[in-house]
Amino acid sequence: MKIKHIIPLVCLLSGTTACKKFLDTKPLDVLAPANYYTTEDHLRYGLAGVYDILGKAPLYAYTMTVKLATEADEGYYMRATQINGPQLYNFTSSDPEILNLWTTLYQGISRANALLENVNKPVMDETVRGHIKGEALFLRAYYYFLLVSNFGDVPLILNTVSSVLGNDVARSPAAEVYEQITKDMKEAEQLVQTASQAAIGGRISKSAVRGILARVYLYWAGYPLMNTAKYKDARDWAKKVIDDAESAHRLNPSFSQVFVNYAQDKYDMKESIWEVEFSAKGNTRELGQIGSWIGITSTNAAIGTAYGFIGVTDRLYRSYEPGDIRRDRAIANFSYTATGTKTFHAATVPGYNRTVGKWRREEELVNPKPNQSTPQNLALLRYSDVLLMFAEADNEVNGAPSQAAIDAVNMVRRRGWSTGIKTITVLSGGSGYTSAPTVTFNGGNGSGAAATATVAGGQVTAIVLNPDAVTGTAMGEGYTTAPTITITGGGGSGATAAATIYTTADADIPALDKAGFLKLIQAERSRELCFEGMRKYDLIRWNIFVPTLKEVASEFTADAPANLKYGALSFNNVQSRNELFPIPITELGLNKLLVQNPGW
Repeated sequence: MKIKHIIPLVCLLSGTTACKKFLDTKPLDVLAPANYYTTEDHLRYGLAGVYDILGKAPLYAYTMTVKLATEADEGYYMRATQINGPQLYNFTSSDPEILNLWTTLYQGISRANALLENVNKPVMDETVRGHIKGEALFLRAYYYFLLVSNFGDVPLILNTVSSVLGNDVARSPAAEVYEQITKDMKEAEQLVQTASQAAIGGRISKSAVRGILARVYLYWAGYPLMNTAKYKDARDWAKKVIDDAESAHRLNPSFSQVFVNYAQDKYDMKESIWEVEFSAKGNTRELGQIGSWIGITSTNAAIGTAYGFIGVTDRLYRSYEPGDIRRDRAIANFSYTATGTKTFHAATVPGYNRTVGKWRREEELVNPKPNQSTPQNLALLRYSDVLLMFAEADNEVNGAPSQAAIDAVNMVRRRGWSTGIKTITVLSGGSGYTSAPTVTFNGGNGSGAAATATVAGGQVTAIVLNPDAVTGTAMGEGYTTAPTITITGGGGSGATAAATIYTTADADIPALDKAGFLKLIQAERSRELCFEGMRKYDLIRWNIFVPTLKEVASEFTADAPANLKYGALSFNNVQSRNELFPIPITELGLNKLLVQNPGW
């Protein structure tokens, strides 16, 4: 990093108000740490500046979820006129999105370094000082984790830059960067609060540190470093989260509610362990594009206007099994009209013309809704991810899935499984029907099922569940036995029908060997965590990135509607060089010790 990338220290760390107060008496071009960090409040302001990086545009406001193709085989950039950019694997080392990512991450590291160098200055409660230090250490390590994941070997800078001279820094090998990341995170884990003490998902807790450590070790164990001994570390850190009796993490009973909570500023740290916080309240407005740039397209202000830049691949849509109600929450089974009503897609329509449904503007509580921007939070670590990481690492360590690993996967799948109506069979069509009769479901200990009958020739010929925006069809939930179907009205009589139901036991996985279990995990992570910014990196660490995306290109060419075949472009463009981003050309010019990544 060159000194020109370091903005004045106090402005960088203390926020706008504190900056104005300082600049009333100090010049703009002076780095003056001796005049700052003298109180506990200064440290808190400084820590807020380190956190602030997460919500910046080059990171999670939109770039990481929309512009960097992190959805990999799950989605595509749904704009026919766009032919270049990282989202299409067609760009150069001068691309501004890549430069912004690099410089913003190093800006966060610089802020953390300055805080850590001065954390012992104020007279204050030592426990609180430890919390601040731990959070800063973790965030510095996390920013390095994003750098090494995206760029490979990177300069490892652990002190503030104080001079314009001598700032050429060579790239440290990725293994050394991982060593520093895990060193910092382990120290942080001893200092930060527990999840129950932190109380809000936006703050680093022991559970967040442990879960991200599991992710770091999984990346280190996989391609390209292939340090397979690290699978044990990944398993052990995930297990610490699972075994934490005080924090008592668990899955939210409703997969859909997880994302409603992000829209409505509700915390559920049992499931959502760490998240990036956005807000539209008072003077603390910091908005992102979650639910807008990645979400369901809308031109209706009451629903909330949204671009919906990311379309869904049919591969992802087809990967969900019957009974898996996660599909129609993750992938919207409807589109909005200009008036805000829902037009449902036919079940036979391929996934290509659907958009991401996890984050929905209609669920936001803030009114009036900001145009194209949202206050919706974004998960960086959910408990379901921890369970799946544990299962994957445990399988690698043991050479076969243990019962604990199987149970972890089944827990995730069962949470996303229906307990509603599976099938409806017309037993007798009756006679004399002049209009569709009313269909009701009674008993079975469940509720919520709704269906419509079709009449032809005076008989009931079919009964079909009504469309539902969350679970696909209004199959209801909670049924332990098949309910009785009653058919009334319509001018006729004698029609009868019978139902079958789904059970959560249907979700349980079959017996598998090591390879089969890994293949299931690879699919299950996509079904559970799609569009949450991890798929590209998962495919890379499994060393199946390029061949997987080439398969999607072929599927697009063969199966996509004619007006959406342009979606194959990004998958056709991808090359092995896209496993890493290029070092920005600007940085190569500033730092003479940097060398470019292969293929760029």
